[in-house]
Amino acid sequence: MFQLPFFTTTSAYPTHTFALTCPTAAAYTGAAFSAPSKSRASTVSLYREEQPFVPEVEKAVDSLYSEFRAVDNLVARNTARVLKAFQNARVGSHHFGGSTGYGHEEAGGREALDQVFAEIFGAESAIVRAQVHMQSPVLCLLSYGRGMSYIHNMLTPILYQLLAVAGAPYDTLEEVIGIRDSNGLGSLKDFGIYYREVPLAKDGGLDWAALKTALNPQTKCALIQRSCGYSWRRSLSVDEIGKAIKIIKLQNPNCLVMVDNCYGEFTESIEPSMVGADLIAGSFIKNPGGTIAPCGGYVAGKEKWVAAAAARLSAPGLGIDCGSTPGDIMRIFFQGLFLAPQMVGEAIKGSFLIAEVMAGQGYKVQPACRVPRHDVVQAVQLGSRERLLAFCEAVQRSSPVSSFTKPIAGATAGYASEVIFADGTFIDGRWQPLDSMGASSRGGSQSSIEYTFSIANTGSFNGAFIQPKVKFAPGLPLSIGLVNLDRAEGNLSYGCLQGGFNLDLDFSLHLTANHVG
Repeated sequence: MFQLPFFTTTSAYPTHTFALTCPTAAAYTGAAFSAPSKSRASTVSLYREEQPFVPEVEKAVDSLYSEFRAVDNLVARNTARVLKAFQNARVGSHHFGGSTGYGHEEAGGREALDQVFAEIFGAESAIVRAQVHMQSPVLCLLSYGRGMSYIHNMLTPILYQLLAVAGAPYDTLEEVIGIRDSNGLGSLKDFGIYYREVPLAKDGGLDWAALKTALNPQTKCALIQRSCGYSWRRSLSVDEIGKAIKIIKLQNPNCLVMVDNCYGEFTESIEPSMVGADLIAGSFIKNPGGTIAPCGGYVAGKEKWVAAAAARLSAPGLGIDCGSTPGDIMRIFFQGLFLAPQMVGEAIKGSFLIAEVMAGQGYKVQPACRVPRHDVVQAVQLGSRERLLAFCEAVQRSSPVSSFTKPIAGATAGYASEVIFADGTFIDGRWQPLDSMGASSRGGSQSSIEYTFSIANTGSFNGAFIQPKVKFAPGLPLSIGLVNLDRAEGNLSYGCLQGGFNLDLDFSLHLTANHVG
């Protein structure tokens, strides 16, 4: 016999203490123990949970102690900055009331939230609105109202350009820009704004030499994409973004510099608006929503350009002074923003662990193991479309939401190619780039969260017939999306996975699988 001290239970009555014992050779999955007393008979049930971890994952967690502690320090610094901004804005419960209709009776929450966000991100001004419902419209505002339409009205009718300095943008921006035909519905090209890009360097970073001579007299706006997005490249650090802005401004001080900040918020202790960006933008269903925001997006930066964005979102003359936000949403915006540094920290830890485990299994990862993170995207090359499809099905089966459904590839708005989503999250659309054969995670709300990825059939995939063993803790939903893009270099399959701690946390496992055969 041996005693299981961790199952010792004390009842509501102080005298009722139970020490549960069982034979050493027993392997119970469930057992019941009864102990009589003078007042009543008490019963305690014992259930032995199946061990969700594998040695490779436990070893990886232990080996990443220094990296995890560094993330904890980052979380502490960013949380302190967020807390100070809340206090300076004198945020109170009356700000959570929200508004209806035109929003004229708003009790100050809208202005307080904008003030808090602007201070956190070191910007002159900011707008956070529920009406921006996903990332791509945010970027559309960034391209139009956040400067482009505003500039267009100011300029003489000559050709002028939007210059992307970090390679190609997200696929969902192709119709916004005019790279793909928007059928005359108002792309930048329809407005007479033409697009040009500076290809990335061979190492996947910015081509600094090319950037020094990239601007011409028609270049009125430069777009910097912070995250790697769907590309197999390094995400940009804030220091690199600051260096790029200096190079751009040396060529033309009046060139508007916009940064697509999505997936990068709170991954460092500074933001692009602190190093010279005129405008930054992102989505509240990603990092700054702290896993709980159900919608929304933000624009922050120089006051005149934020005002231009607000006019595009509403109308000239209305700007930031209208627009209703229901009270439950307003409170969640404040709460999610306060939680964001913590949740992003957990996401970064997850990316470290994914890289460590998957690289140990022989897969190529980007970023590499134990290098600083500048967004919450972790890319892993699997090698085939079939593996991605099988993984999508496995993720869906293991999710807390719609686990009984099977993801099917099909057309999705904004994409030229078919897309498949394994979307088991509580917030629709919280998906980002990833891959993994199987995953298990133990999560919570503290920075000491341990992330584990449990690999089944270690070291081999059996085509589309693999059955990865995927386990998730309650409240840890994941979703994955797959995009097939036919390009000159071949048929590339991109998968996107997002994980959540407590509700929906983007730890953004990014998969890029090269389809061969």
